[in-house]
Amino acid sequence: MRKEVLGVKIDDLKIDEALSIVEKWIWNPGKHYVVTPNPEFLVAAQKDSVFKSILNKADLSIPDGIGLKISGKVKNTFSGTDFMEELIKLSSEKGFTVGFLGGRGEVAKKSAECLMKKYPKLKVGFAESGGEVQAELPGVLSARSIIRNIPALDILFVAFGHIKQEKWIANNLNNLPVHIVMGVGGAFDYLSGSVSRAPKWIRNLGFEWLFRLIIQPWRVKRQLALIKYLFMLIWNNDNS
Repeated sequence: MRKEVLGVKIDDLKIDEALSIVEKWIWNPGKHYVVTPNPEFLVAAQKDSVFKSILNKADLSIPDGIGLKISGKVKNTFSGTDFMEELIKLSSEKGFTVGFLGGRGEVAKKSAECLMKKYPKLKVGFAESGGEVQAELPGVLSARSIIRNIPALDILFVAFGHIKQEKWIANNLNNLPVHIVMGVGGAFDYLSGSVSRAPKWIRNLGFEWLFRLIIQPWRVKRQLALIKYLFMLIWNNDNS
């Protein structure tokens, strides 16, 4: 069921339900894009109407982050990284071909290599960083040359960082030879082993954000978005 938090539409469903939706899309003609809104996305969307519109027009908007439950409107949450790995697992089982675009340095290729070791039957058709993206000009990232290099894929994972990746996907989806495109932020860093991920028990408690802050102190500015998010929820409730 689609809910709305701070003006952003979110699909309140379980991870297996989301997987089923994506699998059905792959077996049928058409192009779809998936977004992973969390509190940081919602805060950014309040100041960026284009970004908000892209989120709201997404074919699937997964509930990423325990913070969404605080709104009282969303019951189910799961991380974009977990969903990406479940899609990888599904692809290895069903014979779907996936691609990796984005990340710093060779992290896209490293992610592909690590995942192919973990899932030997996984078909990877593309793995490139793609260079630098400007959020203000999302279609400028040598879009033509990148798209020319991308073969036919069932799923393309794009890791340019939030806002940038969503705008790039929205601008280029119709020209990409793919069924599904999903923005995955820093997932490549975790899946490649470049950055340590919180143990599952910490993730289950909803404290993955704190673990990230401890191992990556520079994220403190980004975590301030959580405080803004809470104030926005309070303000929104007081004025509703």
